[in-house]
Amino acid sequence: MNATQMRRGNVIKHAGELFSIHQVTHRTPGNLRAFVQAKMRNLRTGAMIEHRFRSEDKMDVAHVDEQVMEFLYREHDDYHFMNTETYEQIHLTAETLGDNANYLIPNIQIKIQMYEGRAVGIDLPITVDMTVMETEPGLKSATVSNVTKPATMETGLVVGVPAFINVGEKIRVDTAEGKYLERAK
Repeated sequence: MNATQMRRGNVIKHAGELFSIHQVTHRTPGNLRAFVQAKMRNLRTGAMIEHRFRSEDKMDVAHVDEQVMEFLYREHDDYHFMNTETYEQIHLTAETLGDNANYLIPNIQIKIQMYEGRAVGIDLPITVDMTVMETEPGLKSATVSNVTKPATMETGLVVGVPAFINVGEKIRVDTAEGKYLERAK
């Protein structure tokens, strides 16, 4: 397919690696050639990169099967998942998951991406509700949300949160950016 036909959720082969497309912007700046700016996640390493494609560039689409699975537990560098229909269990290494491992809380439903019979990565939900395990004490008078402090989540992920958030509270975290969105209900 052409670069202009890329959409969020597509999986492509680029530079010998598999990438999941997270954001696509088609730009036509003045009298210059049009291009496509793509934000994509490497399925092997979990790293998020941005790449500029020419409009006429051809993409190799990878046909990836997705299976809905539930995250069960972590054991050292192995993360164990269960297929909710067949109860079959698989495990992925921390290297395969990359930064996505920071968003895995027990019993979360995610999509495991399978390519040629092996798991190559996971597709996280857009947001995850996590519990704050460690942060500085909150200030009762702090109502301004543009001042942030670091907070450590239950998985070890560190997120900048507003000053009024305390230990034990549940917050909603954006998985693409790793940012605080709001308090979770």
